[in-house]
Amino acid sequence: MSDNLALWNAVEQTPPSQVKPITGKAYQGTSPKPYYLVQKATETFGPIGIGWGFSIVDERIEEGAGGERMSIARVKVWFNWNGERGEVEHIGGTSFSGIRSSGKPFTDEDAPKKSVTDALIKALSMIGFAGDIFMGRYDDSKYVADLKAEEREQAKPKASAAEQKRGLEAIEADLLDCHTIADVNKCAKIWASIMDRDGWSKDYRDTAIPKFATRRAALAADDEIPDFPGDRPALAGHPIMAG
Repeated sequence: MSDNLALWNAVEQTPPSQVKPITGKAYQGTSPKPYYLVQKATETFGPIGIGWGFSIVDERIEEGAGGERMSIARVKVWFNWNGERGEVEHIGGTSFSGIRSSGKPFTDEDAPKKSVTDALIKALSMIGFAGDIFMGRYDDSKYVADLKAEEREQAKPKASAAEQKRGLEAIEADLLDCHTIADVNKCAKIWASIMDRDGWSKDYRDTAIPKFATRRAALAADDEIPDFPGDRPALAGHPIMAG
């Protein structure tokens, strides 16, 4: 049985760095940055024109109240998903000309482009893109705070496999210079911080951690110094301190 929300769930979350406040409207709120959605659609469906794309179905200028004129655009978005083609249409609008609150007249030559962008964003939202914004989750400060924390974590540099392999070699060299269990514990604390900072993978962590236990066992067997409980209480529960 297919999951009807699979696509929605894959694209609904919007990074806070890709959100901007709504301006020039009678209401307040947030909106996804247009080029982020273009990038996200490309990531999801493939290059524009191949995996997805859009066409302008209709463009027009409509008269509004008080002499205001609105640029209106209708856009059709198409996309390929799991071997099937989907289409969705939506409409967007922007003030083209009118009178500002200061009493001065204005004409926005970019209004047609803005209307197409507005329609594109709304069409993509119908299949889940930036769904968290359009469903009001961005009004929840805790939700936004959690997203910001997640984005900061993802932005941290991650060590490559080659760098982690060199790290394992460095650990072995450092442990040879550890002549007491206290030395090993100090070394373990330093490397635990490095692994966390550089985002070591589970496989490399699982390879590194036993090296400290092995060195402790070797030193204990040589009776160089007893391993007193609580020698490093701050790291007592860390896996790297086991053994």
